[in-house]
Amino acid sequence: MTYTRKLTPLALIASSALILSACAGDEGGTEGGSEEGFEYGTSQEELNSVLADLEPLEITYQAGAQSQNSISAANDLAFKEYVEERSNGQISVDIVWGQAIAGYPELDDALVDGRVDIAYAVPIYKPNEYPTFDAIGAATSGLPNSPVVGEMVGDAAVIELASSSDELRAEYEAQGVTPLIPMISTGTYLSVCAEPGTAPEDWTGRTVRVGNSAHEQQARSLGGTPTSMAYTEVFEALQRGTVDCTLAQFRPSEEAGLLEVAPYVAYTSEENSLPGRAAGAVLAGAKYQQLPLAYQQIIYDANEVRFVTNNEVAATSNAAGVEQLKGAGGEIGPLDDNADQILGETNEELQAGVEESGHVPSGIADRVAASGERWSEVAEELGYTEAGGFEDLDEWYEPDDYDFAPMAERVFEEVLLEHRPE
Repeated sequence: MTYTRKLTPLALIASSALILSACAGDEGGTEGGSEEGFEYGTSQEELNSVLADLEPLEITYQAGAQSQNSISAANDLAFKEYVEERSNGQISVDIVWGQAIAGYPELDDALVDGRVDIAYAVPIYKPNEYPTFDAIGAATSGLPNSPVVGEMVGDAAVIELASSSDELRAEYEAQGVTPLIPMISTGTYLSVCAEPGTAPEDWTGRTVRVGNSAHEQQARSLGGTPTSMAYTEVFEALQRGTVDCTLAQFRPSEEAGLLEVAPYVAYTSEENSLPGRAAGAVLAGAKYQQLPLAYQQIIYDANEVRFVTNNEVAATSNAAGVEQLKGAGGEIGPLDDNADQILGETNEELQAGVEESGHVPSGIADRVAASGERWSEVAEELGYTEAGGFEDLDEWYEPDDYDFAPMAERVFEEVLLEHRPE
């Protein structure tokens, strides 16, 4: 079964619900603003009456996409559309593209000092400030890694794992920011290389660009030499042969054109999938924490729309990536069995290290597996299927065949709703 109905922001709004008056809740206070909020699902007409006495305002939103023409810009444009429509035009969203105000390492400071109000962030780049984020990310091996349904299930699982972590929320609080979505899956990690060959002997001596500590260990286990560099430098490094491979996702790889110079891509088995797919988050700064409760709730409720667009972007980017690498004369297929087994053994070492670190409660590996299984069952229950794999994704994937709204509703109601401001 597939879906054809596409989600629009106001499609999430139920016909009626009770208006409520409440105190500051889990995701931020309302100092200086109205305490009157509304229940999730309140009709637009009822909501408008709550908003009537509130002053219009503008928020600065720093997007994750490099420009409005990027595939991933759908996330940012949908956020703007939802917030502006749901607020009856009283909140205007100024989107800043390409990390123009603050790069990812400086973003927390920009959120705290008010240069940015809401932003897509990459906490995985700051393991010292966010050791729990890094630990959860390192433990996320073994989640489904198929190109459409697997991406969706993985996204649901990492949101659930992060949302239930008091330790991670404490780390965000220590930095002075509010997590709207504490962790987002940015896609399955793959090996992306300039030359073919995925057996251990092919990896020996290769220089491999890595983006996190888990991948550094993975690259070494395969016989490669890991190196860290800014993602904006990877295209030129691959083109010049400074690096031979990168462990990356289709979404940024396709957008940066990496697959034109490194068109040999391999994916792991599901049980040995690479960790670290949870790299991003949506964070709010000081201004959000001072907004009237109803405005906070509108911004928070946009998380449901983001789940939809994030998975539309993931599937579309995967298909575009396959098309790009084929256009460059490359190929995609499974990783060599021996190399896959090596990664599986390294995953076990990583999960044991996470347990020993003390940044997450014991049993993280079991919780990751349980979450992946639970959301796989929900996906099956809702009728999501795939007509092929990565190799022919560009041939069988049709965006109109998938509506991620039913899954988004389940994730919001069963995971995110608990942390809605109230």
